[in-house]
Amino acid sequence: MQDTSKLYDDVITNCRSLFINKMKDYGSAWRILRLPSLTDQIFIKAQRIRGLQENDVRKVDEDESSEFIGIVNYSIMALIQLEKGVANKPDLSVEDAIAQYDEKIAITKKLMMDKNHDYGEAWRDMRVSSLTDLILQKLLRVKQIEDNKGETLVSEGIDANYQDMINYAVFAMIHLNK
Repeated sequence: MQDTSKLYDDVITNCRSLFINKMKDYGSAWRILRLPSLTDQIFIKAQRIRGLQENDVRKVDEDESSEFIGIVNYSIMALIQLEKGVANKPDLSVEDAIAQYDEKIAITKKLMMDKNHDYGEAWRDMRVSSLTDLILQKLLRVKQIEDNKGETLVSEGIDANYQDMINYAVFAMIHLNK
């Protein structure tokens, strides 16, 4: 489990670095995005990963890792939007956005560590393609919850689904980095 914690942190360091650089380039323009728009961005990334995994020919020279990073970062943006609501204009400084990012990732990593303990690190024996499919399944669940205006009868909320997507994407990147 110690190894998992360090590997997780290494992946998040890379994701966080890209998030910070994009914040410096674009500011918090993403704050105007409604939750379904963020969900759709994540969906596009997951669909592209699945296409890369299934297609023999790639017309754009990028690998799956950059798309998994996008899933992590867009999911964190969604968690921030869930808490803060949608803004009419960019309203977060780089420092505030980083603080929000770090808070959301700390909560998500704790969830991963707890589940990882209970599941006995089962993710280590999973294929990257299975992790991709699980992300797509979570996205379809989120879309349904969004269509239901956030109402669920027995299911976990949208936030738990975004957290699971982050953790599956991190696991996939750990596998890809081997």
